[in-house]
Amino acid sequence: MAERSRNRIGVWIILGFLFVGLIGFGATGLTGTIRTLGTVGDKTIPVQQYANALTQGIRAQEAEYGQPLPFALIQALGIDRTVLQQVVADRTLDNEAARLGLSVGDARVRDQILGASMFGGLDGTFDREAYREVLRREGLSESEFETGLREDITRSLLQGAVVGGIAEPGIYADTLVQFIGERRSLSWANLLDEELTTPLSVPTEADLLAHYEANPDAFTLPESRTITFAWLTPDMIQNEIALDEEALRALYDERIAEYVQPERRLVERLAFIDAEQARAARARVDGGEITFDDLVAERGLDLSDVDLGDLAIEQLGAAGEAVFAAAPGMTVGPFDTSLGPALFRMNAILAAEEISFAEAEPDLRRELGAARARRVIEDMSEGLTDMIAGGAAPEDLAQSTDLELGAITWTLGMTDGIAAYESFRAVAAGLTEGGFPELQELEDGGVFVPRLDTITPPTLQPFDTVRDAVILGWTETAIHAATLAEAARLADEITAGGDFATLMPGMVVENSLTRRDFVAETPPNFMTEVFKMAPGEVRVIDGGIDAIVVRLDAIAPPPADDPAMLAERETIAEFGAAGIAQDIFAIFSARVQQATDVQINEAAVAAVNAQFAGTGN
Repeated sequence: MAERSRNRIGVWIILGFLFVGLIGFGATGLTGTIRTLGTVGDKTIPVQQYANALTQGIRAQEAEYGQPLPFALIQALGIDRTVLQQVVADRTLDNEAARLGLSVGDARVRDQILGASMFGGLDGTFDREAYREVLRREGLSESEFETGLREDITRSLLQGAVVGGIAEPGIYADTLVQFIGERRSLSWANLLDEELTTPLSVPTEADLLAHYEANPDAFTLPESRTITFAWLTPDMIQNEIALDEEALRALYDERIAEYVQPERRLVERLAFIDAEQARAARARVDGGEITFDDLVAERGLDLSDVDLGDLAIEQLGAAGEAVFAAAPGMTVGPFDTSLGPALFRMNAILAAEEISFAEAEPDLRRELGAARARRVIEDMSEGLTDMIAGGAAPEDLAQSTDLELGAITWTLGMTDGIAAYESFRAVAAGLTEGGFPELQELEDGGVFVPRLDTITPPTLQPFDTVRDAVILGWTETAIHAATLAEAARLADEITAGGDFATLMPGMVVENSLTRRDFVAETPPNFMTEVFKMAPGEVRVIDGGIDAIVVRLDAIAPPPADDPAMLAERETIAEFGAAGIAQDIFAIFSARVQQATDVQINEAAVAAVNAQFAGTGN
């Protein structure tokens, strides 16, 4: 198993992606006479290598953010410097490999190129024209690409020589598997507060006052902000906006595909290379030799790969009439498609649907009215801004415009009235006393102009005001303390030899639990506490409201023949060895870089970055 582990590590660390850094994500569009960014030992750093690596780094960052990023932000995040450091590190290893006399022959490079799918033609085999076209798009000549690929493979040989002799960390894997796979058998019961038999004492004034003073946060009002505002939302004026039937009918016609849908079919399509293969597959289905589902699986596809969704007859082209004539579950075809000859399976009939203008009119009226109301408010915004700049307060705006005056005493977490808008809550939290009112937008297209009048800091309410809440809090605390005390008494009896099931009739027995297991109706720290216990130990665990009495009955090691544990050990060993290999290689790479003369032309780097900034990546 150790040998197999080392082989896998070799695959992960040594091979990686041979083409990373050679083929980017599209042509970078670099121009100019600068060809190198500097030297690393006897090796130059090609501009194109840095540009392609930077393109990859940008795309990875944009994928993480889920949107295109300006190059200024890429630089602020340090992506360009990280990419340059990695390119320098790679060229350092290339230089070291050359110094040691390591290289690979033309046959090895040829095999890698012929096996690359990106250079394949329609039949999947290597296509020289496709090869040249891909390199042309990436700004690489054949000699540049092949030299880079040779260096990549050679670098992998150097990496293999450094990390290839690392042994599997067996003790590390065994220790973790022992920790993960140990079992616990236990008995436990939940003591509910309603099971207490001794009534609580009546709290004295001193008891209540002590509870009040010990828990000030429970009786403190949060900071509040008194805010006066003028606001206007589309809902406030929507009913006042006249809508003519012509506009409503125009919107209905624009959305006609939503309101009038022809009869459709749920369809799946499986395409083939040629008609002969498609006909042979159809014959196998018709003969009962294979199902359509199995035919899809046989091609290495999932049903989601062949699902076309619901289609009208005209969307199916040549297959339309046959598909619409088929019964649910029937396979028809083959028919010519843009993907080649294909079989179709019809899965369900969706009847035609039609919503008349009269039926759709209320929704259309609301939608169009809201849109026009938003436009009215948008048109008012510039004038409102001018009035505010001229000194108009919320009261003035409410008096001279359609805005309505309002006031709120707002606290963090309040979501009533205007505070239902997240934009209002965000603005309210940042208002300062004496601040200049500004026109703010609401999520639905409305606007508001807030003014902070006062801030009331967190205030401890007087004891007499919250007396009932203090009594309730004291009672809950006293019940919980009594529950824990009773649980501790029962635990002592069980420890002294008392019968668990007799003392706690709700006892539950759990066997062979691991640290990863969860026991229902127990707190999140239950298993953590159980794994701290010794066999025979009885412990009380605070359940937050109730109390849990638990006894550890037995500890067992992981089963030696458990396939899951054996697989986990192998995985842990592989990842452990991979981590060690990565650390060793990182140290080796750093030492080599320290001993190598690196010269970077920062002006050339800035010129390349400027082209990225100018082209929007």
